[in-house]
Amino acid sequence: MITHAVGISLGSTSAVESGVVVREISTGKIIYMDKLFSMNDVMLFFENYNSIKNSVICVSLPWDITMLEGKWRVLSKPYQMIHTLGNFPNTDNWMQRFAPRGSEFFSELKEKGADISRYEIYLTRQKFNLYSNYKERSSADCKFLQTTLRTEFGFDELPTNMMPMAQMEAIVGTLLAEEKIKGNTKKIFDYKNIDVINLQ
Repeated sequence: MITHAVGISLGSTSAVESGVVVREISTGKIIYMDKLFSMNDVMLFFENYNSIKNSVICVSLPWDITMLEGKWRVLSKPYQMIHTLGNFPNTDNWMQRFAPRGSEFFSELKEKGADISRYEIYLTRQKFNLYSNYKERSSADCKFLQTTLRTEFGFDELPTNMMPMAQMEAIVGTLLAEEKIKGNTKKIFDYKNIDVINLQ
């Protein structure tokens, strides 16, 4: 029986914070929220989390921030599907959008029976109408997301002062996990043998 929804917003490196949130489905309350940094922290969380078999887990895809120099290359990653054309040389994987960080560990969890999926945070925020017109991860964007989660999605336990963005993105992961339990999600693509899902 599924009793918990787990959302993890995975940072692109150990220097970028990750967030983890566990939400109890029966009450809709957040029972655990924390910041993580290294993959060892993520592994330690799952080692001490004893409800893996009773949870649906959604882990975000971190952006690959390893780049060749050049601002146009940085901007081309999220906005251009140029890797489908075959006209550009993919030198040093500069067209790779997502980092493979943690993929082996999550595949192992899946093989052990965990119900685990990946999600792309910006696509998921759009589907939940949580996407603001502010610069991504700016203080205004953070405030918009936190306020909307409190007022529109019933997360009354969230404080009014500013929370870390990684934790709020993990909350979005729990929302997607709950929609997966209800059968309201679909696979949009496959990444490292794990389905990447979003709302239908």
